Amino acid sequence: QVLLKESGGGEVQPGGSLRLSCVVSGGNFMNYGMAWRRRTPGKGYEVVATITEDGATDYPDSVKGRFTISRNNTEKTVELLMENLKSEDTALYYCHAQRGDFVQYFGQGIQVTVSS
Repeated sequence: QVLLKESGGGEVQPGGSLRLSCVVSGGNFMNYGMAWRRRTPGKGYEVVATITEDGATDYPDSVKGRFTISRNNTEKTVELLMENLKSEDTALYYCHAQRGDFVQYFGQGIQVTVSS
């Protein structure tokens, strides 16, 4: 069984930074593409960063230039550095692992609140 555990959320002022971490246990971490998703009441789910098994990254325009995803295959972790945070980044953030088209796992989520 693959388990994902997020940490590092909290409250920050606009313009501030936060670093989210996700520790993955079980499975072969190097076989999984990883991502961070977020959920807000008004917008539903949104993928904010992806990183492939080979380390290629991608971001939607809403966070490009502000968010950076990275992975450590030895420690089985994936991180999301969020800079220049805006109020619209307030959401519940989830770590996500996927292998192929059908195998996927989610963490329980961690709250990020951007407020003055």
